[in-house]
Amino acid sequence: MRDRLREWCHRIVVRPMIRGFFGLRVTHGERLPRTGPAILVANHNSHFDTLALFALFSPSAAGLLRSVAAQDYFRSGSLIGWIARRLLGVITVARAWRPAEGDPLAGCSAALASGEILILYPEGTRGTPGRMSELKAGVAYLARRHPTVPVIPITLDGVDRVLPKGAIIPLPLRVAAHVGRPRRWAGGDYRDFMAELRAALASAV
Repeated sequence: MRDRLREWCHRIVVRPMIRGFFGLRVTHGERLPRTGPAILVANHNSHFDTLALFALFSPSAAGLLRSVAAQDYFRSGSLIGWIARRLLGVITVARAWRPAEGDPLAGCSAALASGEILILYPEGTRGTPGRMSELKAGVAYLARRHPTVPVIPITLDGVDRVLPKGAIIPLPLRVAAHVGRPRRWAGGDYRDFMAELRAALASAV
């Protein structure tokens, strides 16, 4: 279901800032999904990464985007938590899962079942620019659960220079996004699936 507040925020703030001020360049934009469900996976080096991924889409499509993030970072009741949930559609997951907490991917599965587009960072946290960290297997488990849903790797470049880890003020530098070929779960070992995603993300770094 589309979120109108998210669409207007995208139309007025996100897209003009990322596309205009930072001159976002997109390679193979035709590979982006026009509708959900879909899963976007990207390298993660900056807090601006999610805004850059949002800016790849039109305001109407942005209303379908849901970013997946660590639960402890976006606490319920905090201002940053409200902004993340209302304007970025954040779905929170626990870093350290325990069986008593139930299905850790329930929120992601529900979003896909509703026809939404997930944004995941398989590295799990912001890494070192130009160096791919070990990928978490959550995206493979999600793809196995939803084998008809496309998984699209997107390599972001330059966003780490706009807002490096520890910085507060963004710099007016150029950023780029390379959209890889969509994949779907075709069976086999989850490690093979993750290796393929890692190769796709690293190839355009």
